[in-house]
Amino acid sequence: MSSSLKQQTGRRIGFVSTRFEGTDGVSLESAKWAEVLERLGHTCFYFAGKCERPPERSRVVPEAFFQHPEIGRIHANIFGSDRRSPEISDLAQRLKGKFKLDLRQFVDDFSIEWLIVENALSIPLNLPLGLAITEFIAETCFHTIAHHHDFYWERDRFLVNCGWDYIHGNFPPRFPTIHHVVINSQAAERLSLRTGISSHVVPNVMDFEHPPPPPDAYTCDVRPALGMTDDELLFLQPTRVVQRKGIEHAIELIDRLGLKARLVISHASGDEGNAYEKRVRAFADRLGVATDFEARCISSRRGRTADGRKIYSLADVYQCADLVTYPSTYEGFGNAFLEAVYYRRPIVVNNYSIFASDIKPKGFRVIEFDGFISDETVRQTREVLANKKLAREMAEKNYQLAKRHYSYSMLERRLETLLAECFGVPD
Repeated sequence: MSSSLKQQTGRRIGFVSTRFEGTDGVSLESAKWAEVLERLGHTCFYFAGKCERPPERSRVVPEAFFQHPEIGRIHANIFGSDRRSPEISDLAQRLKGKFKLDLRQFVDDFSIEWLIVENALSIPLNLPLGLAITEFIAETCFHTIAHHHDFYWERDRFLVNCGWDYIHGNFPPRFPTIHHVVINSQAAERLSLRTGISSHVVPNVMDFEHPPPPPDAYTCDVRPALGMTDDELLFLQPTRVVQRKGIEHAIELIDRLGLKARLVISHASGDEGNAYEKRVRAFADRLGVATDFEARCISSRRGRTADGRKIYSLADVYQCADLVTYPSTYEGFGNAFLEAVYYRRPIVVNNYSIFASDIKPKGFRVIEFDGFISDETVRQTREVLANKKLAREMAEKNYQLAKRHYSYSMLERRLETLLAECFGVPD
């Protein structure tokens, strides 16, 4: 930790998003930022529609969750349509006013000095919340980091709408007290080209200075709990079930390997419906590939389901995986890629654009394919699965590279720069 950052202690920082819950990338990455900030002596507070953070430091406003019924009404009326009803305009404005009051109360009650807005000013899943945050900053000149994980122009479903008056100027807004952070170099370029906004690039991170502990007694029954036999390989797909994750490539790979293997998908569909999940299920059935959707018993933390089944953490399942599949056609960065590296698992990766431009040049060793599963992809996968020494060598090299480029130490240095921009350099 640098000496100058040590001196900037005691700030009260408010994280704002639609949710801080579960294993989605925004929730996971914001938790890492908060962990680093807490280590540096700051205190973190949370404003969201759903929240698993300490309740004594959280303000839960149900309407802030993007799947709240009123927010869902607004979303359904505005996106995919060329005309919105006056009632929806009124509802959006009413909720904007409510959120502004809620934010002011949050800031006042917890004596917040600095806001970190996690994706709520990036992608319009909750339009009124974004409008309220923008107006709050305009009226208060509040020091804010807008942490952008992805933008509306990166998703086709947001490009047809009757809400451009809301989207332009709010997703994201441009004020002198807002400091913009993106997670890859391409996002920085496109943000600048579209809006003239400059930004810092802060990639996703893991705590590579502290390797994960070895599996404990809790994880000993992961495989039988997932219905696996002793001679079956566990291929982990640690993503949501959405089209850009390219899960059919993982299913095809298993089919072509001709090995006894099961694909375990850790996350649910999320905010993009279940049509793609139906397609994945049908494709797996057609090829006869065992594919399990296990979001009910895999979470960010251990626990029990309502019917008493064990809930395993995603870390537990990584520790038991023989191979991690990451066949995404697009990713904002690649949180699951870093997780696989952290748990020293071999990885199959589609050569998505951010991997090609920001990650691959650093020298990571993976089983790579470029848009489709080739004979060479199958050959390399068989080799890695059969040669444990090779798999360990690849995993260790990847771990050391990630420790250099994507560690908490790197995040500390980037946060030091952002703090200095907001509050100046201490005497």
